Amino acid sequence: MAGKKRDKKPLEFRNTQLADALQTQDMAALAFALRHGPTVVPLLRPGQRDDPRDDGEVWTYRDPNTGDVALLLFSDAANKPAALPPGVGLQSPAWLRAFLGTHGDQITTVFFDIAGPHAMQASPVDLLAALEA
Repeated sequence: MAGKKRDKKPLEFRNTQLADALQTQDMAALAFALRHGPTVVPLLRPGQRDDPRDDGEVWTYRDPNTGDVALLLFSDAANKPAALPPGVGLQSPAWLRAFLGTHGDQITTVFFDIAGPHAMQASPVDLLAALEA
């Protein structure tokens, strides 16, 4: 007797629409991809598996010279540089909206796929506007 768990597809840590938008450097397509799909986020501390409310602790980059804070987001976990913490989370558009709404005044810029293949950046204000469009 085949169990349903065996038939379940493994969770994919990527957003193909976001990767396509980054490839074309199209801000409208990027906004659409963020509103309708997940985003891969580097985690300093992964969430607890038995607590669905625990998303983990998001890793951000703080420039040691200026103190500026950057949020790094990825279209695919494979695009995350190995130098970053190893954990990743797959976050929803609602999560990204809430995170930027809470921490947007501390974040200077948001980088997408910072190490490539098609890096792009935006301000938290622009991303919030895109998410709420």
